Amino acid sequence: METSDRFTNRVANYAKFRPHYPREIIGYLSKTCGLTAESRVADIGCGTGISSLLFLENGNCVIGVEPNDAMRAEADRFLAEFPRFTSVCGTSSDTKLTEASIDIVVAAQAFHWFDADAARREFRRILMPGGLIVLIWNERQLNSTPFLIGYEDLLIRYAYDYGAVRHENIRDEELSAFFGSEYHSTTFQNFQDFDFEGLRGRLLSASYMPNEKDLAYGQMIEELKNLFAKYAENGRIKVLYDTNVYCSQI
Repeated sequence: METSDRFTNRVANYAKFRPHYPREIIGYLSKTCGLTAESRVADIGCGTGISSLLFLENGNCVIGVEPNDAMRAEADRFLAEFPRFTSVCGTSSDTKLTEASIDIVVAAQAFHWFDADAARREFRRILMPGGLIVLIWNERQLNSTPFLIGYEDLLIRYAYDYGAVRHENIRDEELSAFFGSEYHSTTFQNFQDFDFEGLRGRLLSASYMPNEKDLAYGQMIEELKNLFAKYAENGRIKVLYDTNVYCSQI
């Protein structure tokens, strides 16, 4: 399956159950990386528009670049109230954007899918002189609570290619090579609070998990129910994240 097609049958769950990004990111980028409300932002691999929303609420003009038709259509629907949002069918290596037209390139929950060398060339082409690249990931904590330990174990046992596609595989050496210069980084705390249906939707939003048509689906959901029942408090469970932000000029 092409990388851009992986989420086609996950769009509804992705849009509804994936975590948003802490608003503190805007303050950090304003102070450290020169983001202003006038900055023109290209959100590469914008998906359903979750990351674009963060910058639109800051007043930025945002172009969402997304190759998956279903994801891009959801972004257009989700962000319809923001006239400063437009979407483009493009990729990290062929954004379809004009040369030197962008102040800040953002890739949230997406860079690990890119061809880094091709993306670097394309980002350099579309960025204004002195332009910035910002990479963001919500990284789920793996072992900070008994529930998260059990949840990670469930993923490992049922996922198809979890180990190969996890964004945690991106190392500091790869980021240094990509940026080609010193970069700034910081971490914010983030979380989601779910009932069982929300947790189920969060699980099914991942491209590497079995879906409803898979033979393993029933047993997987039964184990998820048992995990939820064991650790939920007042019918709710928390999923904790470290939101990691990296920014630099290329």
